[in-house]
Amino acid sequence: MVLHRRTLLTGAAALAVAPEAVAQPVVPPAGDPLLGHDAPPRTAPGSTLEVLRLWPGKPPGGGGPNPEGPRFDESREGVVTGVAEPCLLVMRPARPTGSAMVIAAGGGYRRIDLGHEAVPVGLWLNGLGVTAFALVYRLPGEGWAAGADAPIQDAMRAVRLARARARRYGYEPNRIGVMGFSAGGHLMGSASTRFASPLYAAVDEDDALSARPDVAALIYPVITLKPPFDRTSSRRVLVGDSPTRVATETYSVETRVPPETPPTFLAQAADDPIAVVENSLLMFSALRAVEVPVEMHLFERGGHGFNLGVPGSPAAAWPGLFATWARRRGFIRA
Repeated sequence: MVLHRRTLLTGAAALAVAPEAVAQPVVPPAGDPLLGHDAPPRTAPGSTLEVLRLWPGKPPGGGGPNPEGPRFDESREGVVTGVAEPCLLVMRPARPTGSAMVIAAGGGYRRIDLGHEAVPVGLWLNGLGVTAFALVYRLPGEGWAAGADAPIQDAMRAVRLARARARRYGYEPNRIGVMGFSAGGHLMGSASTRFASPLYAAVDEDDALSARPDVAALIYPVITLKPPFDRTSSRRVLVGDSPTRVATETYSVETRVPPETPPTFLAQAADDPIAVVENSLLMFSALRAVEVPVEMHLFERGGHGFNLGVPGSPAAAWPGLFATWARRRGFIRA
């Protein structure tokens, strides 16, 4: 664990998105029933990105917004709600180096802050040669029968689908990571620890593949739903205002961390008023208890939702630190 008590500056090259990394509209290859063609309005951040449907039919359990409407609603700022069809938005690097990352933005499980977190981070990862998939996951409060399991099912399916499409997109099937922010950190923490859970019945041959990510990065994550650290929208949406002990235990990530959990990178600001810093501390301790490799960086300032970090702020160091960690583990290669 590294506790940063003064401003750390990362090089401009570590934080800048390389010009060739900007995602371009692509012509989807034919023959894949999961490739979609509809897009949000072109003013939205995800409007030019290739769409890969998660499920060949209705998601497990059914329900949700009107399936005859748009795939999802996205504002000009990239705030996503009304997810009728969960999917992956593909960002492809100009020079792939053989790895992929599935990204879950936050939003308290009430919305998905695609434009603030997933798209800019995906483009930054493209600059490192990483193929990025922004996950548009089901929001439990939008009428899905699977309830709190719906987004976890989507995350598990996303990893399997990314593994199944490795050859098509030009990376290795054993170098697929997950990265999550805030509530997306809770989601990807769940995907990293519950990958072997039978949360849905297989729908095609892709579900025969492992849902275990090869690495995980959880940035200012919500981890626990237990008091006294349970004053989050994520807790209210997932388990309600008066949750049972079973529900709280089930959806608190730190309570079920198996030794097979992938190596994990944690980053958070000590002054985070929403996902308080104890979330990362609890996850760090749970990973250490089962001897899972983990690196944690706590910054004196940064608050919540800092994304890639305000330039010059302590939290702006995390992208460079993550890149160094990922290279050291062999996940990102030169």
